Amino acid sequence: MSTTAASENRGGILVDCLLIICKHHDRALSRESAIAGLPLEKGILTPSVFPRSAKRADLSSRFSNTALHSILPEMLPAILILKKDNACVLLEINQESKTAKVIFPQINSSKALTVPISKLESGYTGNVIYVKPELQFDKRAPEIKQLKERHWFWSVIKDNRRIYRDVILSAIMINLFAIAMPLFIMNVYDRVVPNHATDTLWVLSAGVFLVLCSDLVLKLMRSWFIDLAASRADIKLSSSIMERVLGMKLVNRPASSGSFASNVQSFESIRSFIGSMTVVSLVDLPFVAFFAIIIAIIGWPLVLPILFGATLILLYALSAQSKMHKLSEDSMRAGAMRNATLVESISNIETLKCFGGESKIQSIWEKTTQFLSRNTSQMRLIASSITSGAQWVQHSVAVCIIIIGVYMIIDGQLTQGGLIAAYLLSSRAMAPISQAAGLLSQYHNAATAMQSLNDLMERPVERPAGKNWVSRPRLKGDIEFKNVSFRYPDDERLALSRVSFKIKAGEHVAILGRNGSGKSTLEKLILGLYEPESGAVLVDGVDIRQIDPAELRRDIGYVPQDIALFFGSLKDNIITSSSNATDEEIIQSANISGLAPFINAHPAGFDMPVGEKGQLLSGGQRQAVAIARAVINNPPLLLLDEPTGSLDHSSEEYIKQNLQTFGQNKTMIIITHRTSLLALADRIIVIDGGMIMADGPKNDVMEALRQGRVGSAS
Repeated sequence: MSTTAASENRGGILVDCLLIICKHHDRALSRESAIAGLPLEKGILTPSVFPRSAKRADLSSRFSNTALHSILPEMLPAILILKKDNACVLLEINQESKTAKVIFPQINSSKALTVPISKLESGYTGNVIYVKPELQFDKRAPEIKQLKERHWFWSVIKDNRRIYRDVILSAIMINLFAIAMPLFIMNVYDRVVPNHATDTLWVLSAGVFLVLCSDLVLKLMRSWFIDLAASRADIKLSSSIMERVLGMKLVNRPASSGSFASNVQSFESIRSFIGSMTVVSLVDLPFVAFFAIIIAIIGWPLVLPILFGATLILLYALSAQSKMHKLSEDSMRAGAMRNATLVESISNIETLKCFGGESKIQSIWEKTTQFLSRNTSQMRLIASSITSGAQWVQHSVAVCIIIIGVYMIIDGQLTQGGLIAAYLLSSRAMAPISQAAGLLSQYHNAATAMQSLNDLMERPVERPAGKNWVSRPRLKGDIEFKNVSFRYPDDERLALSRVSFKIKAGEHVAILGRNGSGKSTLEKLILGLYEPESGAVLVDGVDIRQIDPAELRRDIGYVPQDIALFFGSLKDNIITSSSNATDEEIIQSANISGLAPFINAHPAGFDMPVGEKGQLLSGGQRQAVAIARAVINNPPLLLLDEPTGSLDHSSEEYIKQNLQTFGQNKTMIIITHRTSLLALADRIIVIDGGMIMADGPKNDVMEALRQGRVGSAS
């Protein structure tokens, strides 16, 4: 099996162009680093995802529709999107000679060609990606203050500040237009009716109709702007949350997947809170004072009920906040616990049925559900009391205004039109306050969710921003442990203690040991899933903490002890790490793993469904899929943890022979209890209690084990 050109050009033409621009700006970025963890389409980087890839090299990018002759020289180099899903890097345009200096990655990624502008225009789609470097600060220019815009949430909101600016401007106009109707009615009652001034009536009516039409247009525009901003924020925030989840270090992984998933899903509370009602209420709130001033101009005593009512609503809403906060936090914790129970039960439903564990799970479920129901009922009751109380106060304020207004009319201090206008304006003044009080009852769900997601977004990731990696185009397979000690999170016992050994490239080594001795931990450290507590793990003489995890794992074929398959087809699971694999590579990996006879006999072939977690396959078939997945990239390093543990004798012999052939000139580490697999190894390492007890040629170590000359950690 050979590595194809397709696998060498993972990510497509835009990645090729990005790497050229990185080289131009002296920015270090490898192909794997550019695309690791990004949502590629059929393994191809798309223009919409390109900015996230460029950001990893501290480059900012902008997609634009620009004619070729309009591209400014200072904006170069830039990426031109060509027809037939192609692209090139534009370095220079010479208007005098009508030529352009261009690099076509598919031809030569290092040599610039001079082509006529007319020829370039014939293949140009009109779309260009401008890329420019961002200033990289070093330790000589420390950050004076932690900037708020770097917050995962507020930075996205700030990106939409222009949209929110338009929302605020439209809100100002809408609230100004709101005084048109009360003033219209006041003038009709006070001037038109007493004087029978029908001409004035039509003039005023025309003006009001114009205002109402403008108000309608502005409200529609405001709703559209708010939805647009919310949609953009939703996409960006959801993407960043999922990227953080997938990039999280395993050492910081939460104890319960179900509970963690529940906390991630709490983003829905934030999404609903930042929806249209929230923005409209916050924007309209400052205009309470504006309407109060207008009412005071009409008759200052009429503003007193509004001030009293607003104070009453806010005091009651604020008094309920501490209780709402506690209920919200308890509900989130109980919901996370219930979700964890659900996920764990579904994942282990067969075990529960076999051992009669349904009763215990049902009891936990019902207790948490009852607790959630009580909490939710209390929260709804408090929220309802706030909303209903606000409506009652709003109506009471209106009644008080009418009562006061009548006495003012009797005293000659107010006209009938003025009273009606004040009544209408009081509704506009009190509405934002009532809405704000209602939002306070929803605030704590969003605040609790924000706190939970803040904890998630602050967890360390494998690939932190600004980290410079040592790029390794291809690993050789040398592995060295230097006095490595390691313990798992929340475990006081050392899983490995002062472990040191060296494996040369191309060497085949078997690791033996009792259960819990630390064998699988060695592989997890080699894969960079965990970092040693002390000491260092070196691959090709480089500490793996300097190598991009994506590049490291690209060149390691790993067969874990616990096979994890994903819902989809058999082919989808084989090409998990190699979406650009050719049919030849897929078939060859199936032959090596022993899957070929099973696939050939199935009507759907490679498209057969495997079910969730591979439940439609037998244990041996799942293990064969894992082997095929490990070898499809033709990696120089193989880590095999009990690779034939679920296979029958004939299948084991077949795969063993294939691995012997496939593993030539490759580093192979086999963790096994089966003596039959020792035929693949030339050397044996015995580990016990996290310490190396024996290390040497296979025959010598086996003889020492038979004679009992190999001790134990205890």
